[in-house]
Amino acid sequence: VQLQAFGGGLVQIGNSLRLSCDASGSALSRYKLAWFRQAPGKEREFVAVISRSGGVREYADSVRGRFTFSRNNAMNTASLQMDGLKPDDTAIYFCAADPTSTSYLHRDGGGYDYWGQGTQVTVSS
Repeated sequence: VQLQAFGGGLVQIGNSLRLSCDASGSALSRYKLAWFRQAPGKEREFVAVISRSGGVREYADSVRGRFTFSRNNAMNTASLQMDGLKPDDTAIYFCAADPTSTSYLHRDGGGYDYWGQGTQVTVSS
């Protein structure tokens, strides 16, 4: 599967952005999906993960209640709605796919075999 992440941009504190992750080459329904982010000078960190059906979603403590991860398997796309953005949310955001058949949802990037190219999110104060 090939993943393409887009939708990033420059926004002011408190505003919203919606990131998308489009898949090609394979049915998105086969994969568990996650978003990670990496800020300048920092390690990559987990943001959110969603099960293949979309019925289970988990979030990092730093974004829970502000970000919403959803997917539309029929359209082969997933989205991360980001509300109440803060300067600490500034990072490159990556979508990733895990093809394993288990129900376990990885929070470690090592659990994902496929990655999109990343999209920059900048939140200004």
